Amino acid sequence: MARSSSTQGDNVFLPAADLPNVDAGQFRIPRVEDFSAIGRADHKPRFLLLYGSLRERSYSRLLTQEAARLLQAMGGDTEIFDPSGLPLPDGEPESHHKVQQLRELANWAEGMVWCSPERHGAMTGIMKAQIDWLPLSQGAIRPTQGKTLAVMEVSGGSQSFNAVNQMRILGRWMRMLTIPNQSSVARAYQEFDDAGRMKPSPYYERVVDVMEELFRYTLLTRDLSSLLGDRYSERRESAGELSRRMRQESL
Repeated sequence: MARSSSTQGDNVFLPAADLPNVDAGQFRIPRVEDFSAIGRADHKPRFLLLYGSLRERSYSRLLTQEAARLLQAMGGDTEIFDPSGLPLPDGEPESHHKVQQLRELANWAEGMVWCSPERHGAMTGIMKAQIDWLPLSQGAIRPTQGKTLAVMEVSGGSQSFNAVNQMRILGRWMRMLTIPNQSSVARAYQEFDDAGRMKPSPYYERVVDVMEELFRYTLLTRDLSSLLGDRYSERRESAGELSRRMRQESL
């Protein structure tokens, strides 16, 4: 059935009768002007970097440190979380000091880097545990929503993308803006020198590409995250209802 409409500028307004199931008080029409009204932050972009191995010579940690150096060189603030001592999800209360440290860093960050080894064709349990401790919501606040994310992996054999593909799925689930580019370093034991620095190679150049792209996306979106993540269904919920729906303890 054809719908009548009236036009004002670039926006088309449908009569309320055409949308009987929509709460008119919470319905929003996206406009270009919405973006121009938002101010710009003047502090350095803030990045949290996570890696997924506890080995003494951890290649995911070494790659993460290279990523942090690049982000710092571009003018960013970085924090690398050490997963040593982080309990398994549900193995300790949320008040555990390592859990609180991780969550405080997630709240602080405007973008993230997740870097995992590939083990048995998947990201490591250490990597997944860190992500699982990041809540989807804290009351009405979502620590990860609208923040940028870059994913990387290292492997001991030929190049693979299993871990980065899994982390992309998780990033979407955490409502993050995962950038298109990614890094997968094959035979990682060949790519770092005795001092733990990454050797020159196409793999290294891809890491530079990924951090450059992450930095740009973060500058572009960090001030807009609340607007980009604003949802009709959630505007209709109270903070209490939202918190109850997003709780994971009973799962």
